[in-house]
Amino acid sequence: MVHAEPLGRARETAALEYLARSPYDHLFLSYLVIFDVARSSRDALYAAVDEHDTICGIMYFGRQVVLAAAADDDATLDVFATIAAEHSGERMIVGPRDTVRNYWKRIRARHTPPRLVRERQLVMKIDRASLRPYPHTVTVRHARIDEWTVVADNSALMIAQELEYDPRRTSPEFTSNVRSMIDRGLWWVGESFGRLCFFCNVGPWTPHSAQLQGIWTPPSMRGKHLATASLAGICDRLLGDFPTLSLYVNDFNTRAIALYERVGFTTVSEFQTMLF
Repeated sequence: MVHAEPLGRARETAALEYLARSPYDHLFLSYLVIFDVARSSRDALYAAVDEHDTICGIMYFGRQVVLAAAADDDATLDVFATIAAEHSGERMIVGPRDTVRNYWKRIRARHTPPRLVRERQLVMKIDRASLRPYPHTVTVRHARIDEWTVVADNSALMIAQELEYDPRRTSPEFTSNVRSMIDRGLWWVGESFGRLCFFCNVGPWTPHSAQLQGIWTPPSMRGKHLATASLAGICDRLLGDFPTLSLYVNDFNTRAIALYERVGFTTVSEFQTMLF
């Protein structure tokens, strides 16, 4: 018999051990357990526990619903679906592809249909050994606070392309979040002859890995081999702080996948994202 309960401090170690079985799939959830002390985040975390008092799933019910459970674990997915009935207003559901698909089967009858489904997203990772040699033709560095406008604008363009909405119109806190991330040293840029030619940021991280997000090359800077040099250089710097890096990408974004493979990323699993 499986039941779900709020993830309390007493179960954090066991939760992290469970999530570490698939560290790239569950990086965001591990980050929340380790680093996020906000009460709203803690209250949104649940653990599924079986009859042996062993954790068999973790779920986050926030603005996004994030799943960690075996795709064929019907009891755990049933319990999470029951809890989901008490929540509403999420903007997305994300997690391992088959897990998300089986979870959605349980809730779709009572849920608003998604406006967009990213059916298959490749989860990719890189480490020092797999980072390929690259041309040192681009300066890579942390974004400066005086560049926050151009960083925010390019980030918004990336989101509009990937998620089909402009965060500057729908998220009042978007620009302040960009400024905050620049202040914290989380935004990186590539610079070529005085022009910013590449953008990305460090999202959730654990001692095992950091997830790269917001990866974007302005259209006017494409086709000049700047993205490869920029991303590889940023990875080179970040791999001094983290053993591995990861990201996920839509399977139809063949140009991005080719870029990541040139740098040395390899696919380790698959995600699915449903947007509402």
